[in-house]
Amino acid sequence: MRRYVVDGPVALEGDVAISGAKNAALKIMAASLLVEGEVVIERVPDITDVHLMAEVLERLGARVSFGDGTVTIDASGELSEETPYELVTRMRASIQVLGPLLARLGRARVAMPGGDAIGSRPIDLHLQGLERMGAKFTSQHGYVEGVAHRLRAADVLLEFPSVGATENLLMGAVLAEGRTTIENAAREPEIEDLAAFLSSCGARIEGAGTPFVSVEGVDGLRGGIRHRIIPDRIESGTYAIAAAATRGNVRLVDTRPDFFELPLQKLEQAGAEVDRGDGEVRVRMRRRPASLDVSTLPHPGFPTDLQPPMMVLLAQADGSSIVTENVFEARFLFVDELNRMGCRIRVEGHHAVIRGIERLSGAPVRAPDIRAAAALVVGGLCAEGRTEVYDTGHVERGYERFVDKVNGLGAGLSLVDD
Repeated sequence: MRRYVVDGPVALEGDVAISGAKNAALKIMAASLLVEGEVVIERVPDITDVHLMAEVLERLGARVSFGDGTVTIDASGELSEETPYELVTRMRASIQVLGPLLARLGRARVAMPGGDAIGSRPIDLHLQGLERMGAKFTSQHGYVEGVAHRLRAADVLLEFPSVGATENLLMGAVLAEGRTTIENAAREPEIEDLAAFLSSCGARIEGAGTPFVSVEGVDGLRGGIRHRIIPDRIESGTYAIAAAATRGNVRLVDTRPDFFELPLQKLEQAGAEVDRGDGEVRVRMRRRPASLDVSTLPHPGFPTDLQPPMMVLLAQADGSSIVTENVFEARFLFVDELNRMGCRIRVEGHHAVIRGIERLSGAPVRAPDIRAAAALVVGGLCAEGRTEVYDTGHVERGYERFVDKVNGLGAGLSLVDD
């Protein structure tokens, strides 16, 4: 069985280069369906989800080719409106083709999305917003089917600042007739990056990255552009927290400290030394972490994707901590695995009460999702003895060259395939 094996404890030390943002790359690849021409996307991470999205686009009729850290996409030909079930159910981000297909073709048939087992993530907000723009939907046999002769402008107020809904509405609005506004929009940096890509192709977007986004529809988007993906703030945060959890000294390069400022502040509260520079961050931890409380919230709050590695850090803190999960109700699924490593964590609803221990103990564990998988490896780096993390495919979906990067910091992590 395929698994990661690590013998701990190991203090991570050295430099690690941050890759392009997974959650920006996938959405910009989907947005290329709006462009009748060739686009080149730079700094695309070489991860499973990117290749899955490429397969989705190819099945829809786009031409996709990979270069050295780049993806070239040409969607100028005839496109299909149906996304394949076997691909969509493996990656939730493929629901993001819904808005582009409706805007470009006036119709779409998309399988209900799959992805990580971190709780219910309904697409109701996507559909309600697009319905406000004139789309009509039916659902049957595991597919959502939408029709809109041409999307029209609307004022959409989101009940929750959903990243996916904001992105789908943004992509639908760029070719809609008139000016669309999205209120209570998500504010993640990846949305700003998506808007920057679309704007370079001729879209007219104002306010991306704020709670109020305005989009003036245009008749078409032009190709022939190159766009460079922003740094991955979740990968950055994972390595920053790993440095503190292992009581190491790590410099993150090619990153943006402002993209994950709150996690950095939490590390400082826990006792880490954090030095922010131009495109880099250094994190040092010289002692046992102090306990603290963390609540996940939409950006610029503490990211839910960084809750699992932060849990590993707090499991070793001097005192008791409380982690409150406000985004995904099943994000605590991996707590039982951490407790197998000697942690003392009790889940009460959407709160986790953590009583810190001196040192984790190596154990065989199984990862339920991308971020939990990376966190369990971090746990293994902190633990006495050998840790084996099963279901390694989760990490490969979201972290580029994970083994090489961790080993470049002195870890000795190996991937075993029996």
